Amino acid sequence: MTAYAAFARSGFLTSLAYRNEVWANIFGKLVQVFARVAIWLAVYAGTMSVDGIGIKDMITYALLGGVVMGATRHDRIVRQVGTALKTGDVAVWLLKPVHYPLYMLAVEAGMSAYTFLLAVVPTIIIVALVYGMLPPASPFHAAMFVAFCGLSFIIHFLVAAIFGVLAFWLMTIFSLDWLLGSLVTLLSGLLVPFWFFPEPFGAIASHQPLAWLVYYPSAVWLGQLDIGMTLLYFGIGLAWAALLALALTLLWRRASSRITVQGG
Repeated sequence: MTAYAAFARSGFLTSLAYRNEVWANIFGKLVQVFARVAIWLAVYAGTMSVDGIGIKDMITYALLGGVVMGATRHDRIVRQVGTALKTGDVAVWLLKPVHYPLYMLAVEAGMSAYTFLLAVVPTIIIVALVYGMLPPASPFHAAMFVAFCGLSFIIHFLVAAIFGVLAFWLMTIFSLDWLLGSLVTLLSGLLVPFWFFPEPFGAIASHQPLAWLVYYPSAVWLGQLDIGMTLLYFGIGLAWAALLALALTLLWRRASSRITVQGG
């Protein structure tokens, strides 16, 4: 585990080396969050509530989406695998006493920590000062929001890593990157929360793994789930994470065998 901690530290320091990107990241995230808030202000024009959801709730939801999704980048994970496959570096990792998916997880954790601290947090503070932001529904919901954010990172990484490993068969990442980006935008609740989805699509969307990226952490913060439902859906999220981890492990074994058969 010491090696993986070193990889995480390396990911953080690598991001820190490109300090000019901090300002670019902050500006880019400000534009994204302001755009999402502006959309909901336009939707709520002339009314303070839609289907029992107030405008303050939606502004807070838009800001929380930036917190949860702002640090982890699925495209970075997919492209990392694609680049390693294209250059042949992935074959080198098979010879090292580390597990490549765990290596990617450690590096992404370091990079995400950097982005969260130096880009996401300043962005949320600025936008919250401009528009206002609701506090968590209770101390319990605040603590569970943090737990859901950690679960969101794990599921986000696992899904992205699975798509990246699929490049071993397709030999390209462009289509995979585009497809995953579209799925995350639609099915994570990033743009539209599932309580605005027509049925039965809302029920279906709220039980697939991408829902734990944005929708459930934000719903917990806003108190849309009581204590029992919060714990239930956290358990379901853990089950999804376990299934995704198993799928990634099996895919990686098949991919490793494929490299061996092809001779590297």
